[in-house]
Amino acid sequence: MDRIGVGLIGTGYMGKCHALAWNAVRSVFGDVPAPRLVHLAEADQALAERQASAFGFEKATDDWRKLIADPEVDIVSVTTPNRFHAEMAITALEAGKHVWCEKPMAPALADAERMAEAARRSGRLAALGYNYIQNPMMRQIAKLLKEDRIGTVNHVRIEMDEDFMADGEAPYSWRNEKTTGYGALDDFAVHPLSLLQTLLGNPSRVMCDMARPYPERPDGKGGRKAVENHDVANVLFRIGDGISGTLQVNRAAWGRKGRIALQIYGSKGSILYDQERLNEMQLYLADDKAGEQGFRTIFAAPQHPPYDKFIPAPGHGLGFNELKIIECRQILGKLKGEDTLLIDFDHGLAIERAVHAMARSFESGKWERVE
Repeated sequence: MDRIGVGLIGTGYMGKCHALAWNAVRSVFGDVPAPRLVHLAEADQALAERQASAFGFEKATDDWRKLIADPEVDIVSVTTPNRFHAEMAITALEAGKHVWCEKPMAPALADAERMAEAARRSGRLAALGYNYIQNPMMRQIAKLLKEDRIGTVNHVRIEMDEDFMADGEAPYSWRNEKTTGYGALDDFAVHPLSLLQTLLGNPSRVMCDMARPYPERPDGKGGRKAVENHDVANVLFRIGDGISGTLQVNRAAWGRKGRIALQIYGSKGSILYDQERLNEMQLYLADDKAGEQGFRTIFAAPQHPPYDKFIPAPGHGLGFNELKIIECRQILGKLKGEDTLLIDFDHGLAIERAVHAMARSFESGKWERVE
């Protein structure tokens, strides 16, 4: 299509990220038409109108179904809380719309399966918002692995930590409800799993333990309410028959702001990466001279596309929103028939199945296969 009409449901943190990406993708890349920002939906009409004006959308509504029914909308960005993803995405797909939905797919595996099936039936693009895989450093790591620079990978460790749930006296919120899922596994672990899937493959077997650092939180009414899910998860996993690994996630880790620490060990070297320093990675090659061996730091640069579309000089740095713009360009490229880097609903379902296998393992106390 010459110019795509965009609908946006939700205008919180991720809604704004989507709006910024739709607004910037043409000016950054220059090889796609500027999207037409057609319709914005929020829970309240006044809020919808304010945000539509701020984000540059032509129309505003407090009814997301009206947005999906709008014939001028070709693709729907779904950026609402997790429990609404399935109904909204499926409704959009059944209406013939393309979908760009934030992660995770849905708290219930059955709903994620319905989303994937709806995408297959529709024949429309159905992509998930895993923008960390779009980092030029991730592409560089994938390139090094493909070129066998560190040999056969035998072990991987990946951690994700933030501290937005670290204060035990912070009020109870929707993130503490079981209706949103298992907690850190859904909210967090899906991001590291997206990196594993992109770089090495999906886990085939898992063993999981979870923890609840703060069993209760203030309810905002002078009392306390029981926390229904878990802020910490520790997982052993296997990828196929050859790669062992550990996954650790914690959304109550004081001092951690946006950490995804990735360590990949191979027969000829190692790769290290930390999301809090997302514009660099470290590489160790065993075949370096004995007196010169050590981890070298590689800074993001124009030689690591599509960094060059943003900045002409190395070491200046991209950020979270830039990764979302790259993801947006991948979506537009997919609609043009290009070979792109995206996690669609089928690949996203594999991530969801891994999460649910981890939860089963926590309940059973045993290794579980990822179905």
